Amino acid sequence: MKLPRNLSRLIRTTAFKLLAVYLLVFAVFALFMIGYVAWHTRQLIESQVAENVATEVRSLAEQYRMGGIQRLVLAIDRRTRRPGSSIYLLSNFAGEVLASNVSDLPLGLLESQGTRFTPYRRSEEPGAKENLAFVQVFLLPGGYRLLVGRDVEERDTVRQMVVRPAQGALLLILVLGVVGGFFVTRRVLKRIDSMTATSETIMAGDLSGRLAVDGTDDEFDRLAHSLNTMLDRIEGLMVGLKEVSDNIAHDLKTPLTRLRNRAEEALRGATSETQYRTALETTIEESAALIRTFDALLMIARAEAGQARDTMVDVDLKDIAENVGELYEPLADEQGLDLTVEAEPVTVHGVRELLAQALANLVDNAIKYGLPKDGTRGSIRVSLRREGDAALLEVADSGEGIPAKDRDRVVERFVRLDASRTRPGSGLGLSLVAAVARLHGGALTMSDAGPGLRVTLRLPTRIAEGLAQ
Repeated sequence: MKLPRNLSRLIRTTAFKLLAVYLLVFAVFALFMIGYVAWHTRQLIESQVAENVATEVRSLAEQYRMGGIQRLVLAIDRRTRRPGSSIYLLSNFAGEVLASNVSDLPLGLLESQGTRFTPYRRSEEPGAKENLAFVQVFLLPGGYRLLVGRDVEERDTVRQMVVRPAQGALLLILVLGVVGGFFVTRRVLKRIDSMTATSETIMAGDLSGRLAVDGTDDEFDRLAHSLNTMLDRIEGLMVGLKEVSDNIAHDLKTPLTRLRNRAEEALRGATSETQYRTALETTIEESAALIRTFDALLMIARAEAGQARDTMVDVDLKDIAENVGELYEPLADEQGLDLTVEAEPVTVHGVRELLAQALANLVDNAIKYGLPKDGTRGSIRVSLRREGDAALLEVADSGEGIPAKDRDRVVERFVRLDASRTRPGSGLGLSLVAAVARLHGGALTMSDAGPGLRVTLRLPTRIAEGLAQ
């Protein structure tokens, strides 16, 4: 018989299979427990019956010792008249019954002493059903045989009182387990279907789709949070890729066009070796600028992709700051700027080349835009200090600074403010610094230096283990 489609989907889910296995294991365990309880109850009742029978046998044997067979017969007669009495039978050496309240005992039962189970009927209840008793046969002096026993029907009754409710409870648990399994599986399947639908939307090209979060903080919510974070990162990278493509198409088109025009102009108008050489040198300079731009883009892409994390080592930032300061001090002095470095020993886990390039970009920007408005000699101050678990690398200049409303924009690729369009550059310097900061688990911030701009690169001195690996 073919199952309905929805039911078939439920049965095939991992959640339903796990629940089915759990129910099976629980059922086997419950059956074992029920069997053990029933067996233990039966053993307990049998031991109590055996102890009671042995006590009565000893008591009647004492009666025989004290008063002989007549006293024993009288004692058995008295005991058979009690309600719920035990089973008694006394016979002589010839097998004649002297006192008894039972009948239809198996032949040969009294031949040997000991304990056993035997069927019987009470003699005072003719036509009664045959019951089972636990009996003990005891041989008395003179060839007399004494049989004492107890009915064990209560043993089976107690066992049924334990087993039947337990069986009913087990059946109820199994039914509720199956119903609960369908309910849980439907809920799980609903969450999975929702995730599948969102995934299909994302695969269709809509990167704005996100997995639903119920707020229960269960494993599905944690998975949804992780995937949504991943999707945010992917969407950001895709948006950045699109922006880079657009920026390359617009910002690199002009230098490439200028490069071609100069080459064509040289072909058309150059008449001497000197003119051809000048055209070639200009072409080489333009090409070198383009190569530097593409190198910067490649470095940013690698930093944002985290490809350099495998090469991270412990790096002394003081050494980097001093080397960059020594490298740029002559250029700063030539531009009318005093470059000073104040650094204390701080070690971070990172890529030395990228950290050095990031600081070099900050110092280079300060040299380009750090002159005061009044034309007087300016200053650039590079400082390095530890603050808690972070290293603060700052570059402050005395120039015009960047308006607060534009500080978020200038770290984007190819973004150049109006005041800087007449200066050489590609608009990728701060973008690289921001990418290096993110790669190392840090942040890039800008503030007023009063006057001028203060750019702070904050890097953790104890980078997270997952990021360091």
